[in-house]
Amino acid sequence: MLARHLRTEVLEANLSLVRKGLVIETFGNASGIDRPNGMVVIKPSGVPYDKMRVEDLVVTDLTGNILEGNLRPSSDLPTHLALYQTFPAIGGVAHTHSRHATAWAQAHREIPCFGTTHADYFHGPIPVTDVMTTEEIQSAYEWNTGLVIARRFEGLNPMSVKAVLVAGHAPFTWGKSSTEACHYAYILEEVAHLAMMTVSIAPAAKGITQELRDKHFLRKHGPNAYYGQK
Repeated sequence: MLARHLRTEVLEANLSLVRKGLVIETFGNASGIDRPNGMVVIKPSGVPYDKMRVEDLVVTDLTGNILEGNLRPSSDLPTHLALYQTFPAIGGVAHTHSRHATAWAQAHREIPCFGTTHADYFHGPIPVTDVMTTEEIQSAYEWNTGLVIARRFEGLNPMSVKAVLVAGHAPFTWGKSSTEACHYAYILEEVAHLAMMTVSIAPAAKGITQELRDKHFLRKHGPNAYYGQK
């Protein structure tokens, strides 16, 4: 079996989305990449999570050719591949339709950095993409979804803000592994919920200062990070 270790990790990452309440039915998917060997492992399309086994995971190359697996890969595979090709530092991608993050995506609104909970994980607002054009939707929709994400991140560091809201659709997150990508999906949903509560209490609320945002992000993720244990 190709990429057995990665398949096991990606299966567990997908199941974690269910355990954390981030997906319902067969919505959502997670993938991981073995860059040295040019292999991507992703959830099969439409298979219930409680029925999924390691051998059901699909292995493809970076252009989407199936290397191993008897099931069709997730329909979102082209989006994952576009992200892997665009962001060479990432090792995993997750896509959910989690309730609060998806609400922000449907509203076509970025999630402001209202507080330090947000800043602990995301170094700035969670960006929202442009609305996809008719041509982008009607031709290679899933691939073009990845391209609109890539376009939105021009000038941004994808390893400082590991999440995006696709306008009218839902969130994607990523990380150094599929496990981390799913962890960021969980954190994103919490941040989205807090932001929604914030604007319901104070519609004119402003984001925290750059100094406070930088302090909280860099103490966990900066070159001189000191949060946690070595």
